[in-house]
Amino acid sequence: MSTRRKILLAILAIILIIGIALFVITRGSSADLSVDAVAGTDPELTEPDGGLFPTVQIAKPVGWKDGELPVAAEGLVVQRFADGLDHPRVLHALPNGDVLVTLTRSPKSEDDGGIMAWIAEKLMSQAGAVGDSANQIVLMRDADGDGVAEVKQVLTDALDSPSGMAWNDGTLYVANHNALLAFDYALGDTALTGEPRKLMDLPPGGGHWMRNIELNPEGTKIYIAVGSVSNIGEQGMEVEEGRAMICEYDLETSQSRQFAVGLRNPNGLDWNPMSGELWTTVNERDMLGGDLVPDYLTNVPVGAQYGWPWVYWKDNVDTRVDAPMPAYLTEYARRPEYALGPHVAALGLVFSAEGNRMGADFARGAFIARHGSWNRKPPSGYDVVYVAFDERGNPQGKPVNVLTGFLNDDGTTKGRPTWVEWAADGSLLVTDDTAGIVWRVIAPGAEPAAAIARFQTESLRPQIELRGDPAASFSEDFARERNAIGGQ
Repeated sequence: MSTRRKILLAILAIILIIGIALFVITRGSSADLSVDAVAGTDPELTEPDGGLFPTVQIAKPVGWKDGELPVAAEGLVVQRFADGLDHPRVLHALPNGDVLVTLTRSPKSEDDGGIMAWIAEKLMSQAGAVGDSANQIVLMRDADGDGVAEVKQVLTDALDSPSGMAWNDGTLYVANHNALLAFDYALGDTALTGEPRKLMDLPPGGGHWMRNIELNPEGTKIYIAVGSVSNIGEQGMEVEEGRAMICEYDLETSQSRQFAVGLRNPNGLDWNPMSGELWTTVNERDMLGGDLVPDYLTNVPVGAQYGWPWVYWKDNVDTRVDAPMPAYLTEYARRPEYALGPHVAALGLVFSAEGNRMGADFARGAFIARHGSWNRKPPSGYDVVYVAFDERGNPQGKPVNVLTGFLNDDGTTKGRPTWVEWAADGSLLVTDDTAGIVWRVIAPGAEPAAAIARFQTESLRPQIELRGDPAASFSEDFARERNAIGGQ
């Protein structure tokens, strides 16, 4: 057999292997439960339905035709705030009414990752998730108040896969995929002219590369969401050092620490006005079937552990993980507060804020962009939802649609909602990365909402001695409840 014939046969064999691999990973099983069944404070968790390959169902982006709009909930209207943007992701509203947006994609990797990484890249390219990153921050300004940004000015293009932004007291903080930076920036300026100061290094690129940030209300600390490299630590836990967590950086001392861990891919960050707590959206693990594991919304107390990669939803052990499990993990891992549905890819998060004009139906809760699945049949997400909160600051009910219509009946998608932010006029802004659009949502005629009052209770007074029934030291209602339980 000639050398040329051998080479030809080898090429054909490689093509056949790739074809078989693509065929296998694009099969997969369909989900048995609805998205809503795996959402809320008490989601239905089924038995794992894992396999060697994930279910894959890519929604190819086809864009919005002229005049097409997402479907807004009753009482709301939606319009284009800005378009023609190169993969807009994270939004940040400035105190003067200007709005910043990062135009960004994942950083280039020097490691080709082998045949499976090549196949994954080809599949993700169909979803519009692959390409060169613009590495820009663009300032958008609606000077005439008509709901459309007539100014779209590039502040800088000297970044490296930027994501989160925050501004305070003349400083703009920006998170590249590999570093937290600080720029001198005066409100109203249309360019970043000075060199940035690097505050701290961040684990670079790899897997989940977005790095969202949030300042505390006092402006003294920054919280940085850092996702994992892998699905369940299959590349070894050494490469996960500093990842799958929320990091706290102290601007006064320049010191950083782990704030909360065991979060596979935290994204949106915001402060719950009802409780004062930091909350986040988290993307959970894959390859356990179309009904597992739900992405979630949860509070993040300091020192919290949410179990990744060993457990999910507090005490469900993932037997696929090779790394030794820490002792007593299921005892001290926290249960997430609220499930957002399986594989919905929950990203941007904002709570109802003072001055918002979304109307009474959306007055007390959280707005979340669900970017959409790539590995579920039928697809999940591709929408913006609202989660109502009770008077104590806890989520309740099921997610309520705010914006839909991104996913077409034929399995293609017009766009993918990515981030949410409040504009100065009280409207909700939503980035649509594959369509290059920022949408504006508002309830016409709605008055600006009042500030949400903080729920507070008095702390129990310390007891220096016990007298009689210990239950009597607590509130009357608590004692009555304890007595009722004891009498059953």
